[in-house]
Amino acid sequence: MGNRILQAMALAMLFQGGLAVAAERTAAPADARLYFISPAHGETVRSPFKVRFGAQRIGVAPAGVGVEATGHHHLIIDGTLPAMDQPIPSNETYRHFGGGQTEAVIELEPGEHTLQMLMGDRNHVPHRPVVASPRITINVE
Repeated sequence: MGNRILQAMALAMLFQGGLAVAAERTAAPADARLYFISPAHGETVRSPFKVRFGAQRIGVAPAGVGVEATGHHHLIIDGTLPAMDQPIPSNETYRHFGGGQTEAVIELEPGEHTLQMLMGDRNHVPHRPVVASPRITINVE
């Protein structure tokens, strides 16, 4: 089998929890950064609400696209940064935007929540160095 087919099979097994091996990390520009356009830290919002993702010095491309200095957004809700040498989990805490989306409408229960963005490469693995936003806190009515 070709190397790409083997890599794809290994990634599929990682996502299914079948392997616990380190994934190769993609280089990112050292000065790349992510930030929230909205909501702002400390803002009170009514659910559902729109989250707009900002990126500087790194491009946005869909998952699976291997263009240098690009990645796609992952939104971490009420969680911490995941393992940096594994594909980012996909669940209610770690939401993937592998289509290259730069905004999303999300729904959260009333209360205080934390949000953080993490850029993943074409294989959903965090870049080296890590490209993540500061964690913000919002209040949902």
